[in-house]
Amino acid sequence: MKIEIFSDVLCPWCYIGKRRIRSAVESFAHRDRVEVVWRSFELDPAAGRVPGVTAAEAMEQWMDPAAVPARIRLIKDHGRQEGLELNLERSRPVNTFDAHRLSHFAAGRGRADEMMERLFRAYHTEALDVADREVLVRLAAEAGLDADEARALLAGDGHADDVRADERRARALGVSGVPSVVVDGLPPVSGVLPPAELVGHFERALARADARPGPSARG
Repeated sequence: MKIEIFSDVLCPWCYIGKRRIRSAVESFAHRDRVEVVWRSFELDPAAGRVPGVTAAEAMEQWMDPAAVPARIRLIKDHGRQEGLELNLERSRPVNTFDAHRLSHFAAGRGRADEMMERLFRAYHTEALDVADREVLVRLAAEAGLDADEARALLAGDGHADDVRADERRARALGVSGVPSVVVDGLPPVSGVLPPAELVGHFERALARADARPGPSARG
């Protein structure tokens, strides 16, 4: 059973969702049949590579500024419930295309989860610039990847097509926001659902898969 997680490094709910999805998978009775795949979804493909306003200040540009403090408290509270420190007053949104390319590079070496964890913590907790390629190289090394290979990847256009393919897949599946979870190609569900609800989606998807007729036997 394939669980696809569509996310973006800039999204605090994606970091929260990562914890909840992990809890759901760990408590799923058939977790040995689960394959987790991280998919790229850029929240702001037009964002620049130079950090500007903070995430908290950016929120004031797309929602009622008077509602921002309460929204930030809500996000932080959910983060604390998952053991996360989310510093929206310090993190500064930037272009995440290279970070997504790096996650694909990590996936090819069996380190996707470690890479995503390091990227989320770097941006949301440490307020690092995740568009800076030298920062990304350091994060890759800390996630268990070869720094020279990561640097060479980022200097070229490796995995750019994979990022675009993920974004086309998101559109085809009806994914319009993140974090979204697609289980065996079924309609997307929110990645911030409580783990018990996510497990319910896993169980229904697995039952559906098991009910499919197999290939006809030949005598």
